[in-house]
Amino acid sequence: MNLIYDYDLNDLQNYLLDNGLKAFRAKQIFKWLYEKRVSTFDEMSDISKDLKAKLKEDFYFGNLEVVKRQISKDGTQKFLFKLSDGCLVESVLMVFDYGFSACLSSQVGCNMGCTFCASGLLKKQRDLSCGEIVLQALSIQRVLDENDNRLGNIVLMGTGEPFDNYDNVMKALSIINDPFGLQIGARHISVSTCGIVPMIRKFALEDKQYNLAVSLHAPNNELRSKLMPINKAYPLEELFSALKDYASSNNRRLTFEYLLLKDINDSKKEADELKNLLSGLNAYVNLIPYNEVSENDYHTASAENALRFYDLLKKNNVAVTLRQKKGDDIDAACGQLRANNLK
Repeated sequence: MNLIYDYDLNDLQNYLLDNGLKAFRAKQIFKWLYEKRVSTFDEMSDISKDLKAKLKEDFYFGNLEVVKRQISKDGTQKFLFKLSDGCLVESVLMVFDYGFSACLSSQVGCNMGCTFCASGLLKKQRDLSCGEIVLQALSIQRVLDENDNRLGNIVLMGTGEPFDNYDNVMKALSIINDPFGLQIGARHISVSTCGIVPMIRKFALEDKQYNLAVSLHAPNNELRSKLMPINKAYPLEELFSALKDYASSNNRRLTFEYLLLKDINDSKKEADELKNLLSGLNAYVNLIPYNEVSENDYHTASAENALRFYDLLKKNNVAVTLRQKKGDDIDAACGQLRANNLK
C-alpha cells in the first residue's frame, strides 16, 4: 500500500487513468484531502463506493501520531511526531504579526554536522518521503482549524538538509503550493540550505517562486568551517558563485540566516566581514538569537552585542532584521525535543 500523501495531483491522475477511471476524480480527492482535511476515504461523500474500495485497497492515510506537544508562552508550538515506522520527527508552529508559519523537517536526523545544532547530535536515519513532509504541514493546519486559523507560511528549516532530500522536498512543496492542495503561495514558502552548491544550481533551474534561505552563520571560511563542516566541501567562494548565478537567473532576493553566538561570530570584525561578503547582492540577513543546547558550549549573544551587530549592518545599508527569540521556554532548538525524548 502507498501513502496517499506521497501522490501529487499528476500522480493521482495517472493512477486513476491506469485503473480505467476518470482523471478529474483526482481533483475531487485532493479537495477532500487538503481542503476538507478528512482522515478516511469513507468521508469522501461524492466518491463512488467502487472508487473508495479501490483507494482503500491501494492507499493508507498514515496520519502522524503526536508523541509530545509543547506550547510556549509566546504562542510557539513544537510537535514531536511519530512516523509509521516509529521514527520521530519535529515540526514547529510559530506565531508572527503577519500570521502563522510552520517549520518542517525533511529528514530523520541530519548528517551535516553543524556543531551548534541539536539535529546533528542524532545522525541521519533516513529521508522523509514527500507525504511525510506534507503530513507535518497538514497536521499543523488541523491544529489551527480548531480556532478557524489558516497556515500562511512554510519554511523547510527543521531537522535535516532539504537539498540532501531534494526530490521529495520539491514534490512536497508542489502539493503544499498546489491550488487543489494546501494552497500556500510560492512566495510564502522558503527552503533553507547549509550550502550544497550543486543543488543550489539545480534549484535555480526549477523556475519556482520559492524563497531560498542560506544558513551562513560565519562570514569567513576559517570560522564557517569550524561551525559547519559543509564549508570544507563548498567554501564561501563556491557558495557565493552559485548564489550570484541563482539571483541573476531568478531575480529573487536571497535570505541569509545568521545565528548570533556569544564571543564566536558576534563582534564588529564579523559584522564588517559580513557586510563586505554581501556587497552587491540583493540580500536580506536574518539575525537569530541562539536557542542554547546543553550538549554543546555555545551561548546566545548578549542583547547588547546583538543590537550592535544589527546596527553595524543597518548603517552599511544591509537589509537586516533581528528576530525575536521564539520558544525559549520549551525545547525550541532544532532537533532538541527529539534528542531529549530519545535520551
